[in-house]
Amino acid sequence: MHRHSEAAWERTVKVQDVILRAVAKQITWWQAAEILGISDRSMRRWKGRYEEYGYDGLFDRRKGKPSPKRVPLQQVEEVLRLYQDRYADLNVRHFHEKLGEEHGIGLGYTWVKLALQGAGLVKKGHKRGVHRKRRPRRPLPGMLLHLDGSKHRWFQDDRWYDLIEVLDDATSETYYAQLVEEESTRTVMAALKDGIERKGRFCALYNDRASHFFETPQAGGPVDRQRLTQVGRALKELGIQMIPAYSPQARGRGERRFGTWQGRLPQELRLAGITGVEEANRFLRERYIAEINHKFSVAAAEKGHAFVPVGGSDLDRIFSVQTERVVAKDNTVRLDNRVWQIERTSWRGTLAGCRVTVCEHLDGRVTIVHGPHVVARYTAEGQAAAKKRRAPRCGNDAPWKAWKSQKADFPTLSTALGNPAPTPSAGFPHSHSVGGG
Repeated sequence: MHRHSEAAWERTVKVQDVILRAVAKQITWWQAAEILGISDRSMRRWKGRYEEYGYDGLFDRRKGKPSPKRVPLQQVEEVLRLYQDRYADLNVRHFHEKLGEEHGIGLGYTWVKLALQGAGLVKKGHKRGVHRKRRPRRPLPGMLLHLDGSKHRWFQDDRWYDLIEVLDDATSETYYAQLVEEESTRTVMAALKDGIERKGRFCALYNDRASHFFETPQAGGPVDRQRLTQVGRALKELGIQMIPAYSPQARGRGERRFGTWQGRLPQELRLAGITGVEEANRFLRERYIAEINHKFSVAAAEKGHAFVPVGGSDLDRIFSVQTERVVAKDNTVRLDNRVWQIERTSWRGTLAGCRVTVCEHLDGRVTIVHGPHVVARYTAEGQAAAKKRRAPRCGNDAPWKAWKSQKADFPTLSTALGNPAPTPSAGFPHSHSVGGG
């Protein structure tokens, strides 16, 4: 008889007590299985072993026998060495993928996780919180997009950057991901403009209540939908609905994706030897966004999409920071301690007293608009841009005025051909009768 531990004896006594209660018909056998935390089938096997072997049949028969699924010690040492020497900053899932892709080691994810935790190389996960029900995805791409930023040390040094991402709710496909100094009105507009230019106009945008998305009169309170921000004004012009999120849990899909970015992108940048923002953004555009979408995007519930072509919309003007100003008497506009001069227009003597809109574009250019007219253009350096020469249009009134002033001398078709103009007396009646001949 094998020597068993004290814990094994206690477990066996508990199992015997439950079996004896079931034999005495104090409880049913399925209730006994529920108490022991086993299936009905396992309960029947334990009952049979107790009837055949008595008390000894209740001990765990796996004690002292090696597992048929055991991993050789040399492979265990290789896995731990690879993690310590090369992949110490990867999360377990990422490391497990590298083992299969780069080193041909086909161990299970659970075994790798338990091995790293047992060696003290990875901390054990936190206990799960309360049960929450996941919000179902939208059925079509383009119905709902997530936009958010994640501040992190993406280069694994003292530099902090924001990763701006645009994510589709239906497929978890990333349409845009770039590193910026800070999430702001301009960087958010750049992300939206890029996505709309490539995919089309979408239905709704789901995001947090940051100041560049919504005006919130009271901290933590509801948003004021009457007071639009620059981003809100741009999306309203395009007919896109904005949906505010009131908790991080409400943005769970986007928050989980940022956990994936933080657990993978810094390590991929290190392995690729990238240390600069421009090079990292090029790496994202040309390679890594496609890799993330390949691994984590899912198929939509329905076929098709909800994107709509933007048509003739002027996205360059819509996605600009717009400010209204009144033109001074000297036809100047003042904005941010800068004075912009408006030159004379051909359709109005002066714009003094008129209300105009100053559009600061994402590339630094500035245009001043009055109604449908662009009355001034400036380069990113603040210099007046050369006026665009417009080709003559059909309907120009100059030829009409010239023809009208010379109407009496304008030749007819007959005189142009050298024939005198016919008169009624020459055989051209004023009216014709039907059937005459």
